[in-house]
Amino acid sequence: MKKILIADDNKQITLILSSYAKKEGLEPIVALDGKEALEKFAQHSGELAMVLLDVMMPEVDGFEVCRRLRQQSMVPIIMITARGEDYDKIMGLDIGADDYVIKPFSAPEVMARVRAVLRRIGPQESEESTGQTLTYANLFINLDKYSVQIDGEDVQLTKKEIELLWTLAKNSTKVFSRDNLLDSIWGIDYFGDSRTVDSHIKRLRAKLDKFAHPLWEIKTIWGVGYRFEGHKE
Repeated sequence: MKKILIADDNKQITLILSSYAKKEGLEPIVALDGKEALEKFAQHSGELAMVLLDVMMPEVDGFEVCRRLRQQSMVPIIMITARGEDYDKIMGLDIGADDYVIKPFSAPEVMARVRAVLRRIGPQESEESTGQTLTYANLFINLDKYSVQIDGEDVQLTKKEIELLWTLAKNSTKVFSRDNLLDSIWGIDYFGDSRTVDSHIKRLRAKLDKFAHPLWEIKTIWGVGYRFEGHKE
């Protein structure tokens, strides 16, 4: 049975979400603060299908826990926040969360979002490669391993940044609007602001630009969106 890490300092919430998780066929692992969440993750990382992560937790807050998890794993993360400000939503997504839920919420809604994220990511049972690699000039993307290299050197990108780069590079003749990218990468059931795409593109470019790549770039098509564009030698 796959496991789900539920990290929230409210015991009642963890009990309710644990009960619903079991109905989804997931074994709940509960943490009541950020430090415990990191410890439980280290103990069960290979078995976890999902992490539900409250933002406002003692010891270590949810944003910092998310950052640390993303440094070592691509496990799906749904942030839970009592604050609905755009800044909190965008920040959570920018640091690697796959979705967010705003308190107060219903447990069935949370489970629906869990199912939606797991559907988008697809089955993770097999360790075999599905052959999802792409090479363009000095750029190499391996979506199976979520790794990117330029001239053979590793580029440290987040999960969403890699998915953005893959989507654009694999469809180099296509211009993607912000809404296209939101639907393709965050899913049609994502209700966030398209500004998060601009934020991700900005960070992605900054990381890529640390390496020379004269034969390609992520180009802004003003008034439309973005395109991966190659250049002749």
